Amino acid sequence: MNQTIYSAKIKYLIAFILLTHFNLLASSEGSESLLTLKASILKAQENDPWLSGNQHQQDAVNSLSIAAGTYADPKVSLSMANLPTDNFNLSQEGMTQFKVAVAQMLPRGDSLSLKQAQLKLSSQQYPFQRENRKAKVAVTVGQLWLDTFRVQQSIRLIQADRALFEQLTDVAQASYSSAQGKTRQQDVIRAQLELTMLDDRLNQLSQQKNRYQGQLSQWLAAKNLNTTQSVNFHDLNLGDSLPTVALLKEDIIKSKNWLTPDKLVENFYQHPSIMAIDKKINASTQGIALAKQSYEPQWGVNASYAYRDDDPMGNNRADLFSMGVTFDLPLFTDNRQDQQVSAAISQTESVKTERLLLLRQLMGAYSSGKGRLLRLEERQSLYNTKLLPQIQDQAEASLTAYTNDDGDFSEVVRARIAQLNAKIESLTIETQIQKVQLELNYLFVSQAEQMLRFKKNNNLVSYKKTPITLGEK
Repeated sequence: MNQTIYSAKIKYLIAFILLTHFNLLASSEGSESLLTLKASILKAQENDPWLSGNQHQQDAVNSLSIAAGTYADPKVSLSMANLPTDNFNLSQEGMTQFKVAVAQMLPRGDSLSLKQAQLKLSSQQYPFQRENRKAKVAVTVGQLWLDTFRVQQSIRLIQADRALFEQLTDVAQASYSSAQGKTRQQDVIRAQLELTMLDDRLNQLSQQKNRYQGQLSQWLAAKNLNTTQSVNFHDLNLGDSLPTVALLKEDIIKSKNWLTPDKLVENFYQHPSIMAIDKKINASTQGIALAKQSYEPQWGVNASYAYRDDDPMGNNRADLFSMGVTFDLPLFTDNRQDQQVSAAISQTESVKTERLLLLRQLMGAYSSGKGRLLRLEERQSLYNTKLLPQIQDQAEASLTAYTNDDGDFSEVVRARIAQLNAKIESLTIETQIQKVQLELNYLFVSQAEQMLRFKKNNNLVSYKKTPITLGEK
C-alpha cells in the first residue's frame, strides 16, 4: 500500500514538473523593447559610414565633371621690352615699350566635352555601389541577428530543461533516500552530471552570444559614438519570433530544374554591383575616345598691346598691337598617342573582365546557395515529420515507464537530453535556412529595399503545451 501511494506521489510530482517546464517556455521578455531583424538591418544601413563616404565621392566626381568642361584660365604677362641699359630712359629708343599680353590655350578636339561626359558617367556608378552596399549590409547584419537569435533561443531551451533536471534530480534523491523506489545512486549521480554539463553548454552559448552581440555592435552603433541614443549591446532582446525571409526568385530557387548558365546570368544583369560595373565600363569606353583626341593639334591664341613713350623731341610714337596663334603637330605618335590609346583600350577590357568575374561569382554563389537550401529543407522536413515526434514519443514513453517502476531513470535522462539536442538542432536548421535565403536574395536584388521582405515563421519548433498523461502502475 505504501509503495502504491509513493509511486502515485512521484507521478504527480513529475507531472507538476512538466507543467512548470511548459510555463517557463511560454514566458516571454515582453517588458523589454524588441530589436527585430528588419529594425536591425535598417539601423545598420542608416548608421553605415561607408554610405556617407561614397556619397562624398560621388559629389567630388560631379564637381570635377563641371571643372573638366571649362577652358583653362588665360595667361596674362606684363613686361618691359627693349629698355636701354645705359640710362634706362623710356623715350630714348623707339623699340622700348611696356607690353601687356594675353594667351589662351584651346583644348584638343572635343577633349573637354569628352572628359566631362566621362566623369559624369563615372559618377553614375556610385548610387549602384550604395545599393549594393545596403544589400550586403542586410545579409551581414541579418545573419548576425539570426545567429544571435539562435543562441538566445538555445539558451532559453537549455535553461528550461535545466529547471526540469533540477527537479528530476530532487525526485531521484528523494526516491533513493526513501529506499522504496528503484532509483540507484548512479541515477542521482547521472542527474547531477547532466546538470553540470548543461551549465557548461550554457557557458559556451553565452560566449557565442557575446561574440555575435559584439559583431552586431559595430553595425548598430550610431555614427556619432558619443550620442546617448545607443543600443545596449550586452542585453539585446530579439524576441521569440523567427521571421521568414521571402524569396525574391522563389520560382527559380525552388524549382527542381537548374537553369542553364546563359539563362541564369540574365537574372543578374540588374544587380547593383553589375550595374555599377556597367557604368564604369561606359566611363572607361569614353576614355578611349578621349585618348584619341591626343592626335588632334592643340591650338592657342595670343594678343599683346605695347605702349611706347614719346621720342626725345616730344613726338608721339604709335603703340603696337600683336596677335597670333600657336599649335602643336602630333607627328611622333608611336611612343605617346598610340600608347595612350592602347592603354585606354586595355583599361576598358580590364573592367570588362571584372564584370565577367563578378557574374561568375554570382553564378557560383547561386549554385552553392540553392544546393544548401534544398538539403536544409530536406532536413527540416525530416525533423518536423519524423525525428521530433519520435523523440517526443520516446521521452514520454521512458518517463511513463519510469513512473510505473518499469523503466530506468538513466533512460529518462537520455531521452530528455536527446529531445533537447533535437530541438536545438531543429532551431539551428531553421536559422540556417533563413541565412541562406538572405544570401540568395542578395543575388537577385535590384534595389536594397527588396532585402527587407519578411513574413512570420510558423515552423519554429516549440515544446508541446499539453500535459503528458502518465500511465498507472
